Amino acid sequence: MASQQKLPRMMKRSTEVEKRKPHLKRLQKLQTLITEKVLDGFLLCQPENIRYISGFTGSSGWLLISRQRAILATDFRYVEQAKAESPDFDIFQTKGEPQDWLPELVSELRWHKLGFEANSISYETYQRLSDTIRSKQIKLELVPLARIVEQFRSIKEPDEIECITKAAVLADTAFKQAKNIICAGMTEKEVAWEIEKILRQQGSEGVPFEIIVASGANSALPHARPTEKTILSGEPLLIDMGARINGYCSDFTRTLFLGKADKTFQEIYDIVLKAQTTALEGISSGMTAWQADRLARSIVEQAGYGDTFGHGLGHGVGLAIHELPTINPNSSDSLANGMVFTIEPGIYLAGQYGIRIEDLVILENDKVRVLTKADKAIYQLLDKR
Repeated sequence: MASQQKLPRMMKRSTEVEKRKPHLKRLQKLQTLITEKVLDGFLLCQPENIRYISGFTGSSGWLLISRQRAILATDFRYVEQAKAESPDFDIFQTKGEPQDWLPELVSELRWHKLGFEANSISYETYQRLSDTIRSKQIKLELVPLARIVEQFRSIKEPDEIECITKAAVLADTAFKQAKNIICAGMTEKEVAWEIEKILRQQGSEGVPFEIIVASGANSALPHARPTEKTILSGEPLLIDMGARINGYCSDFTRTLFLGKADKTFQEIYDIVLKAQTTALEGISSGMTAWQADRLARSIVEQAGYGDTFGHGLGHGVGLAIHELPTINPNSSDSLANGMVFTIEPGIYLAGQYGIRIEDLVILENDKVRVLTKADKAIYQLLDKR
């Protein structure tokens, strides 16, 4: 319980803190917003947001931030890690579930209005906290807020762009190597594993998402998972992959073909490529996400395949593989310089095949710069077995 533990000291501004300026500046930005929202404090639990603000990479943690205080709460397993990774934060060791320590800790801090990440805290956790606050007669109002830190994260800083760029280069390199291995007769799972091995050998911190390797009719499933299906000559092969460097992700997709592609496949492929190229050339800062989506979607619709492009044009990429901005027909997100996101139109013909071409881009100087460089030609991969 909070009352059984000495309350953390005030945050120190040490020489070590000065070395961690990116995190410190982000913290100060959040503290300013807390004041603007007329809150006593703000509670964060989303792992990527915690890492972004504090540098802490553990899988179990909470941040309690006010204008004067910055506390990282975690359990026994991560206390020493928290001290090492977040020296500019006071470390509080938790015991039990949030309702067992959080209400009393906040009460001791004399906070009466606490914002929390409404899009990350479960209803069950919220209900248990509310019940504890009520039963112990603690004067505390929980204020739901959404996408606060996510908005900060959507504009990438130079060090973040450097990491994402390295992840993009690594994925490009791995894909180039994988092309020399892929052949008819391999299973989707075998190809996925070969790609993952290459990524890890080249320095990726695991993979940011399960690699998609989908052949033939499976490629018509936008989020297909690799199966034991044998890849055959004369069918397409869709590969969606990425790497992770220092926590930051990359993401891109290429659609290949084993053997010689027929005329219909090439025509549809060209439609998808034109849709992507139109978006790459037309997106600019200040544009809304739905307008960006429209650039590509109109090409697919005009070709008569509008109903087969059922997902959004893209999504932000950073510490999470899916983050702001959200680029789809219903998104009002505004695109701005410094944002990193995917552009990935697709056409999916159920029972036949799917074609998706995806690149990772950064918006800078009011236009898009492509980070992933893998060739987009329809590869004529041969049966090597």
